[in-house]
Amino acid sequence: MASCSMLMHRMDQIYDRLVQSAQHLSSLAALGARLWVAQIFWNAGVVKWQSMSSTITLFRYMYHVPLLPPVWAAYLGTGIELAFPVLLALGMAGRFAAAFLFIYNILTIISYPQMGWTGVLFQVPWGIFLLYLTIYGPGVLSVDAVINKVWKTSR
Repeated sequence: MASCSMLMHRMDQIYDRLVQSAQHLSSLAALGARLWVAQIFWNAGVVKWQSMSSTITLFRYMYHVPLLPPVWAAYLGTGIELAFPVLLALGMAGRFAAAFLFIYNILTIISYPQMGWTGVLFQVPWGIFLLYLTIYGPGVLSVDAVINKVWKTSR
């Protein structure tokens, strides 16, 4: 009976190690997803910022953002694509940043119907990663996790 108990104890230890390893791997995966998606949005924002006159023209004639004048939409879209990727990459307000970019991604698809299915298919993985990060958070390798840890220890 003692050997059965020892075997069960050993299996529990192995299981605990596997769970810890999976948590570390999921944190690395979340970091990778955050950095990959952040880079895509950041690059788009930089391109828009480098030529705001072209960006305004695109918003005036190609992108049909509902409820906003084209100039406002151009500056707002550029600002979003420069600010929110930084939050996402750092994991600062990580769920909020991911949820915001998830919705922004959908609005991009709606506002630019000329994108076609090929363009939409490029954005599906971003949407999946952003949805994952919205639901599960940015992981332990994030500013949010550090703030949470400090908050818990100070209480």
